[in-house]
Amino acid sequence: MTTLYQLNNLLEAIVVARPSKTIKSPYVADIIVSSTGETALAHTPALGCCGLSDKTSKILVAKSKGKDTKCDYVVYCSIVEYGGNEIVVGIHPKMAETIVETALNQNCLTTLQNVQSYKREQTVISGSLKSRFDFTGIDQQGCPFIMEVKSVPLCLPNGDGTNAAFFPDGYRKKKGDVVSPRALKHVQELESIKLETSSRCIMCYVIQRSDVVKFQTAATDPEYKAAVKQAHDNGVEIITLCIDWTKAGTATFVCCDLPFEL
Repeated sequence: MTTLYQLNNLLEAIVVARPSKTIKSPYVADIIVSSTGETALAHTPALGCCGLSDKTSKILVAKSKGKDTKCDYVVYCSIVEYGGNEIVVGIHPKMAETIVETALNQNCLTTLQNVQSYKREQTVISGSLKSRFDFTGIDQQGCPFIMEVKSVPLCLPNGDGTNAAFFPDGYRKKKGDVVSPRALKHVQELESIKLETSSRCIMCYVIQRSDVVKFQTAATDPEYKAAVKQAHDNGVEIITLCIDWTKAGTATFVCCDLPFEL
């Protein structure tokens, strides 16, 4: 098994309240550390993550490293039940980019192996477009590539006892709003660059759970769903990188070609 990420010194905890009763930010939760009974503040970078890091959620946390933070811990993973077993789900959104970088370095991505070079978080200028993407680089054949990464912690039942990972979902001010204007903008920009240049344009969805058999764009966000399908039809590549997390904080490679439906 190929390890793509390693978290150290994780502790199990339960979310008591989010926002915290002490700090009213939605990014802060009150937690109880299971092994010690300690009550503490935890940073929840994924907010409630549609229930994965909200009240009563079982989570995995690590001590905060920042000196100026008011939170004692950071929430990295959630523990959920599936088929009578506990499944660990990665929910810290920034982990996805590092997971992809490790996958690149270890040649786990079959459509993007032995790249000549890459850089993270680069601004791309193409015509009138100017935008920052998670990765830019040169592939094995000398072709430029641009890749945007999205973390996928959520799933829904297929109706046959299996699950489908999906993206996006989250808070909307009103019904019909796009879940993530930023995510929509990125896929539309990748399509535009692909139509105007010879660069490879790639959407990489990092599916941070192993209890799924496919990936799909969310039916609850028809605008994003249509945009991804159109972009794919126009040459934007899709990588579905699935990983398996353990309670010890190890994320291992499962596959990079999970079936997808757009």
